[in-house]
Amino acid sequence: MTISLSDRTAVTRNKIETREARIGIIGMGYVGLPLALLFSEERFSITGFDIDSSKVGTLNRGESYIVRIPGAEIQSAKKHGFIATSDYSRIAQMDVVIICVPTPLSKYHEPDLSYVTSTVSSIAPHLKDGQLVILESTTYPGTTEEVVVPLLEQGNPSGLQVARDEVSPGFYVAFSPEREDPGNTDVARRDIPKVVGGCGPAARDLASTLYATIFNRTVPVSSPAVAEMTKLLENIYRCVNIALVNELKQLCMRMGIDIFEVIDAAKTKPFGFQAFYPGPGLGGHCIPIDPFYLSWKAREFDFHTQFIELAGQVNLAMPYFVVENIVEAMSQQGKSLHGSRVLVLGVAYKRDNDDLRESPSLTIIELLQKRGAQVEYNDPFFPVVGHGRKYALDMTCTPLEQIPEFDCVVIATDHSQYDYADIVGRAKLIVDTRNATKGIAAPHIVRC
Repeated sequence: MTISLSDRTAVTRNKIETREARIGIIGMGYVGLPLALLFSEERFSITGFDIDSSKVGTLNRGESYIVRIPGAEIQSAKKHGFIATSDYSRIAQMDVVIICVPTPLSKYHEPDLSYVTSTVSSIAPHLKDGQLVILESTTYPGTTEEVVVPLLEQGNPSGLQVARDEVSPGFYVAFSPEREDPGNTDVARRDIPKVVGGCGPAARDLASTLYATIFNRTVPVSSPAVAEMTKLLENIYRCVNIALVNELKQLCMRMGIDIFEVIDAAKTKPFGFQAFYPGPGLGGHCIPIDPFYLSWKAREFDFHTQFIELAGQVNLAMPYFVVENIVEAMSQQGKSLHGSRVLVLGVAYKRDNDDLRESPSLTIIELLQKRGAQVEYNDPFFPVVGHGRKYALDMTCTPLEQIPEFDCVVIATDHSQYDYADIVGRAKLIVDTRNATKGIAAPHIVRC
């Protein structure tokens, strides 16, 4: 007897609602691991997939490698059946597969979907009828339908296709953008609405049912492309506004105006204004990258996103602006940057975070080194900084006790662990890119 698609969806939906669905999450990073823990709290059977054997081993020992996730949460999940593996053949045992892998930029600032395509190609041979596959990785509109679906269909030896109607067998595919905000303790993960777009109503509804078990609100949309564009809009909105205040900061510095005082005054308006703050550049996985994803895709439609690209360029230029201000500040003290010792405080892209992705601090370090400075760093979250996609520093954390030995201290990330009054008191020169020394008056502080 042939089972109709509606019967298949009913079976899958029932498994989800009764917490019997087995969920595989691919990519145990800053997005995938928190998601796995949320599902585990709801007593789902969770398997975490990752190609990094060290991550797999750490998780299976009940330990964490992400600062904001305590080991106790991993241990609790293990008690509910959570396990990590690098064996993609176990995909065949899953009812739901969620892909949370990186989508960085290439060296030419074009989308690099290699992690997505390699992951999809790895799971395609193990797909089975009735499975739900969801992509969460941030990407350009069209990725799910134009890249993921064809790879899944072509790589499946059983010839299964995406189920799009009420009569065809196959697997379901949806896109639901991650909305993680590392370090944000004001909004619980469950309170962040989950946008869901499916390849057909059945996929959308199943994905919505799944996410409704861990999020207090789901937001179904008409297609994966709408969901993909939603994510880009959210982050480009922030990118553009940060670029605006970064540019205004440069103007205010020439005019002798404190941009932070201006922002504090402007945000007293109870409507029509949201405060954004300048800094040494943008970091993290999404905000620095998303404008370039959309601009690249827009060219396919003979459309040039001038406004968005300009914002990206302004933010990319900020580390260079910081370095020029360091040069000028040292010159005012009669010193050359070449041969001087510079200590960079904070290499994470964000306060109180252990994430190096796209961090402007790394760019600042490399630019200073190219100008002949002897650069060291301090960051409470990183005892060492080795090699990454865009850096090869091989540096170890310098103790704060050595601050008096440096010609210049650059505050690049304003971690709350730092005692800024003490740092100012012991440093010869401070270049503050984050307004971390607000309220401290000293002639050797340069804010930029």
